[in-house]
Amino acid sequence: MRAIPWRQFLAVATRGDNLRSALTVAAVVGLTLNVINQGSRILARQPLSWPHVALNFLVPFCVATYSAARSTTFRANGTDTVPK
Repeated sequence: MRAIPWRQFLAVATRGDNLRSALTVAAVVGLTLNVINQGSRILARQPLSWPHVALNFLVPFCVATYSAARSTTFRANGTDTVPK
């Protein structure tokens, strides 16, 4: 497998369109995960676990950002598919 140049990868990862897409994914998936994981606390009006709330949004954001940057970087380098 070919290594991705980090500067190129970070430049693509922080591009506006990739960040916008990742934020959208994080909002939808994070909200869904929070309702699933803490729905009983929400309905019972109990305090939420704020570290879990943050992670439920952060993990999808990181995964979406990494996936978009990796895919875009490989396509920019002349590879149609990401190596397995």
